[in-house]
Amino acid sequence: MNRSYIFILFSLLLFCSQINAQTGVSVSPPRLYFESDAGKSTTQKVTVTNVSAKNSLDMAVSLGDWEYNETGENKMSPANTLPTSCASWISIKNEDTYFTLAPGERKDIDVTITPPATLSDQMLAHTGVLYVSQMNPVNDVDNKGANIKVSIRSGIKLFHKLTAKASKKIEIHNLTLAPSKKDLTILFENQGNIWTDGKIQTELVNTENGNKVSLDQIIFYTMPGNKRELNIPLPATLLKGKYTASVMIDYGDNNNLELAELNFTHE
Repeated sequence: MNRSYIFILFSLLLFCSQINAQTGVSVSPPRLYFESDAGKSTTQKVTVTNVSAKNSLDMAVSLGDWEYNETGENKMSPANTLPTSCASWISIKNEDTYFTLAPGERKDIDVTITPPATLSDQMLAHTGVLYVSQMNPVNDVDNKGANIKVSIRSGIKLFHKLTAKASKKIEIHNLTLAPSKKDLTILFENQGNIWTDGKIQTELVNTENGNKVSLDQIIFYTMPGNKRELNIPLPATLLKGKYTASVMIDYGDNNNLELAELNFTHE
């Protein structure tokens, strides 16, 4: 009997650590942070587990680069093509670059980063990505019962910093009402020399009656030099009126919270 198959490549970048399906790979942790001086090596482990109940999986390890775009999404690039890349500093044992996992089997991979003794730039932070890719697509069934071929790729973000003192600084450039009038738009920049994440908290105050509305926190991630444009949706149930929006960026330093305010009319 002839069967019709659909081939699906799950490219799990940034990066899911596990697939819950008949065929799947668990890769953990999703991020690795390294710190060392020039010429000094540091090593950490990545654990790869075949969570499939019946399929052996052929796995390959490779390297790449990544960066955030202006909206905070991940943009992938070939290894050693971005100015911030540390892909050429990364070494993996030969026996860990290609291997087979039986059902339920797990394997630890040593990831070593060695910055060159003489650095070609003055950046404190560099990044890369370690890919763990399934090389033998296997049969599976989707949620509609159709036969599919599944191959999985997971990515682990790698962060390296030199031991020099890090400086975190987020600067808000602008806060406006979006043209749609359904969102606030905030522009901010990571002016520090290290990766910085945090949360954005927004409060709306109706200046006519004093009622306050607190919006859900938004989590953000940035690298040095990143300029970010982020939309903050206004509640669909927000009543018409005049408001003051207070937007606070908390990036882990209570002495350096960023705050912006905007007066606007909601119609």
